[in-house]
Amino acid sequence: MAERLALTLSPPAMVSSFGTHAATSSLIVPGTSAAAPSTRLSFSSSSSSTTLASLRFLRSSPPVSHLFLNSKKRLPVPLVSERGLSAAVTPKCVAPDPDQLKGAREDIKAILKTSFCHPILVRLGWHDAGTYNKNIQEWPQRGGANGSLRFEPELKHAANAGLVNALKLIQPIKDKYPGVTYADLFQLASATAIEEAGGPKIPMKYGRVDVTAPTDCPEEGRLPDAGPPSPADHLREVFYRMGLSDKEIVALSGAHTLGRSRPERSGWGKPETKYTKDGPGAPGGQSWTVQWLKFDNSYFKDIKQRRDEDLLVLPTDAVLFEDPSFKVYAEKYAEDQEAFFKDYAEAHAKLSNLGAKFDPPEGIVINDGSPESAPEKFVAAKYSSGKRELSQPMKEKIRAEYEAFGGSPDKPLPTNYFLNIIIVIAVLAVLSSLVVN
Repeated sequence: MAERLALTLSPPAMVSSFGTHAATSSLIVPGTSAAAPSTRLSFSSSSSSTTLASLRFLRSSPPVSHLFLNSKKRLPVPLVSERGLSAAVTPKCVAPDPDQLKGAREDIKAILKTSFCHPILVRLGWHDAGTYNKNIQEWPQRGGANGSLRFEPELKHAANAGLVNALKLIQPIKDKYPGVTYADLFQLASATAIEEAGGPKIPMKYGRVDVTAPTDCPEEGRLPDAGPPSPADHLREVFYRMGLSDKEIVALSGAHTLGRSRPERSGWGKPETKYTKDGPGAPGGQSWTVQWLKFDNSYFKDIKQRRDEDLLVLPTDAVLFEDPSFKVYAEKYAEDQEAFFKDYAEAHAKLSNLGAKFDPPEGIVINDGSPESAPEKFVAAKYSSGKRELSQPMKEKIRAEYEAFGGSPDKPLPTNYFLNIIIVIAVLAVLSSLVVN
């Protein structure tokens, strides 16, 4: 699935975001031509050389593909130096700068408005995180969202064909905001693309640490295919390895509402349809939905109905309405977009954190207002013993309640003499009664 989200399939051709090698449409980098296998690029630390290198790369590399699909044939991928896209590849375990994260998000939004690159940015985040293996404890051997996708060994994986174009799009943002790691930037771009396409707000956190060298890249073969012999078994094998459930598999597949597949790169889809012949971006390819840059639940509706031959349906798409367990969720999402958005947002956030190492450990959250630390996990032991000082807000609350009755820290509450006399008389009456008896 070329330009779609890369999450479900990685067929012989690239079709979707999370498994689409090169099936992504060229809509992201309009006007680019086929890449020359011999082209090799090395970005220097200077901004000027990086810019020139990026321009040369744009001319020589192919447009990017969709989400999560593997292709039948290995397509030539423009090479990046062993050090990755930038000279600044050695990460420092320093808490991310919230202001830089917010600035990077705004720059990503600007790129989306002019380049229509939503599908490939989603795919970029998915493919970096989708290598996670829950059975491996060590970092970074376990894979996941660690920024390793910027290095040549991983970019050369068949499932990642064309993703170099996504890297070229966001490299200027990385240069502008050096305090943001590649791992965070990939996931920030992916979540922002979903939201800007009309999708749900993704509950993201940041602070991911980057791996430092190409030797930290995972082995090839961890991403899903689009046309396996047994689609349901294949999807479960890949996504269960990541620790995801059937519900999350189906919800994430719904991201295929974005993007299109190009047969010359992925082996899937038509060269052109009535929905893609005029772009936006480079025309051509076959989309899964009519409005393939709008995030909604039309993917499930269209697959269920299958009334339009101009819309793509891969084996891993069709199985969502064929497998009994998958079908429960697919039917639900076809009827209830709100339920789909809710489950998708949770699944996307979970995927974006897979395998990541955070600094600070709890991560940080950036909102439209001021950035704030992610809520600290409640630990009962911290509150079960020992003397604890009242927080300042609690002190102020107690003071306000005290002053409401006319008191203050410097002056006791006024004495009600009349009430005191009544109480004394009552006590004396009771005592007299007891003595007489």
